[in-house]
Amino acid sequence: MVVEMHAGLASDGGCKLKMLLTYVDSLPHGSEKGIYYALDLGGTNFRVLQVQLGGKGSNILKQKVEKQPIPQELMTSTCEKMFGFIASKLKQFVEEDEESREGTIETRALGFTFSFPVKQSSVSSGVLMKWTKGFSIEDAADRDIVACLQEALTKEGLNMQVAVLVNDTVGTLALGHYHDQDTVAAVIIGTGTNACYVERTDAIIKYQGLLTNSGSMVINMEWGNFWTSHLPRTSYDVELDEDSLNRTDQGFEKMISGMYLGEIARRVLFRIAVESEVFGDVGSKLSQPFALSTPLMATMHEDESADLREVKRIVEQTLQIPDIPLKTRRLVVKVCDIVSRRAARLVAAGIVGILKKIGRDGSGPSTSGRPKGQLMRTVVAVEGGLYEGYSMFRDYVDEAIVEILGDVAQNIFLKTTVDGSGTGAALLAAAHSSNRKSYI
Repeated sequence: MVVEMHAGLASDGGCKLKMLLTYVDSLPHGSEKGIYYALDLGGTNFRVLQVQLGGKGSNILKQKVEKQPIPQELMTSTCEKMFGFIASKLKQFVEEDEESREGTIETRALGFTFSFPVKQSSVSSGVLMKWTKGFSIEDAADRDIVACLQEALTKEGLNMQVAVLVNDTVGTLALGHYHDQDTVAAVIIGTGTNACYVERTDAIIKYQGLLTNSGSMVINMEWGNFWTSHLPRTSYDVELDEDSLNRTDQGFEKMISGMYLGEIARRVLFRIAVESEVFGDVGSKLSQPFALSTPLMATMHEDESADLREVKRIVEQTLQIPDIPLKTRRLVVKVCDIVSRRAARLVAAGIVGILKKIGRDGSGPSTSGRPKGQLMRTVVAVEGGLYEGYSMFRDYVDEAIVEILGDVAQNIFLKTTVDGSGTGAALLAAAHSSNRKSYI
């Protein structure tokens, strides 16, 4: 992981890790004050948020969130129509809020979480690389996505300035840092996976001329695409990749994220069914790709009943295999355990890779200038349904970090955040709106 991180920082396209510059050089730290807004667009719904900050150390006075569905026809329409719709809903949200408060606000700062592939050129601009998640708006290709939004806001008469453009991982880091300034990285472990961290600008070789006031910048790793020959794959991993729509891409994600763990377990169980008689008739749903979801796999794995009744129920109802004996139910639990434990240990190895890169694993001098051997408190913000909702998965991550780092692990803390992507974007708007000329 560390070798690939160095390669990605040295040149674009030098490795599977994209190591994208975010231009975020200021993270919120708790003294921010005022009212800030955020727009979170990452799928078929978008959210608008208002966050009121009171300063005085990590104090969010008030937060308001509203979720809005995007009409399906707009997902394949034009840039003007889609962002016009979003801007109109944002205006309605802002006006309803201001009616409840006396006085008027001059220029409002907006944080924009946009969870689609973007190549950024500054903290508040970025060109759309491609649409995903069912969107296909052709006239948005190669356009500055912030300019599209800003134009729509102006047409709606909204006196609002997009202060930052971020993805959900960076938003999670911002929220983590707002509450705890020892937060140096963030990891999303949900349906998909990604990570970002704070890097020294002098270590970003591919943009060596870039200077920031803080001397550091958040790097979006896009670690779901990480791959190395040192990462052992099983026949199940190879076959899953070959059957996927994005062959040879997102190799790390396919081994650790919620979209794929249930499918890996299903493939193992199906092979057992084909090569033995423990499941009886193989003509069940066990042969259908993605018939077993990761949440159901987690439920079976964490079944603590003496007769494993939840395992029996899920195998019967979801996989349509009746009357499996207790011995076979235990075998199912064992498969779920092996798949989830491997994924959790790979997540832990990835996290330690980040900490090693920035000198926080106890093996070398840290970025803060402390001498070797002096242990530092280090926090990694973690968000995502797989991590938050799967207790045994979390335990295996912790177990592996201790195994890799030994005594150093007592200074490493994984902290879950809630709604990091939206709230974090508003906090970053606060951190950056007063410092728009960060770059020299």
